[in-house]
Amino acid sequence: MSAAKAGGTFDWGGMVSLVVALVALNVYISQGPLIGWLSWAGIGLIAAAVVATLVFFGIETSRNNPVLNLTLFRNSTFAGATLSNFLLNGAAGTLIVSLGLVQVAAGMSSLQSGLLTLGYLVAILATIRVGEKLLQRFGPKRPMIWGSAIAGVGILMTSMTFTLIGQYIVLSVIGFTLFGVGLGFYATPSTDAALSNVPDDEAGAAAGIYKMASSLGNAIGVAVSAALYVAAQAMDPATIRSWGLFIGNQENVGLRFGGAVGILFNLLMVVVAIIAIMVTVPDERSVKRPEVPATPSIGS
Repeated sequence: MSAAKAGGTFDWGGMVSLVVALVALNVYISQGPLIGWLSWAGIGLIAAAVVATLVFFGIETSRNNPVLNLTLFRNSTFAGATLSNFLLNGAAGTLIVSLGLVQVAAGMSSLQSGLLTLGYLVAILATIRVGEKLLQRFGPKRPMIWGSAIAGVGILMTSMTFTLIGQYIVLSVIGFTLFGVGLGFYATPSTDAALSNVPDDEAGAAAGIYKMASSLGNAIGVAVSAALYVAAQAMDPATIRSWGLFIGNQENVGLRFGGAVGILFNLLMVVVAIIAIMVTVPDERSVKRPEVPATPSIGS
């Protein structure tokens, strides 16, 4: 982000309107099942988010030094890399839903469920440098697509909540590991694609926006995944049982169905990220700026 000054003073209007919009949206997503998606409170939060967003864009487009330099998004490569970064970080909801599900539905402790993600952490640390080498050889586009696709396969495996608990543990360990491998492949090429395609004097602002996309994606993705997890549990368990898909314990099919819905939302985000990369990121690596190694913000 830029220095956010206009006329020698801090741009409080832009900052406040952005915060109001994000808080209202996050509260609506995370508390929707409790307050009611179409209740007066829920509608009020959506209205506040929309109005604050419009105010934010009105202020930011009229300032010489805005809080958020929106003109950077005119560069399609930067816009695509930032959007895919937002979506890949949003897929962090996979961990929240999956680990919460095995604790509630299978009675695992927080320590036991946390051990399922060991491969995820190791894989990220082990493949960051691999992503850098792939960037040097193939440019940013293909490693970003490969990383996103591998992460998507991992998320798909963790969504298989219709299996027995022993089978799901194996699927989760493998799935989380693939998720980490995908993020490791994706991280450095994505950062390079975003920051090497902006003017040198805008590099700082671009880096701030890119990092903010990581944080916002993480928060919003977790909130939406958790909301869908809870909301989907309202489906009639008898209807879910009639499908004959969920094997094993039939008393927790509502929880398992909710978990699958919440996790599959993250897979949808990854698919959208891949499409954005394919459309916006060039095949060849830019030579304007040196590569910028980076670690993914999920789990960091």
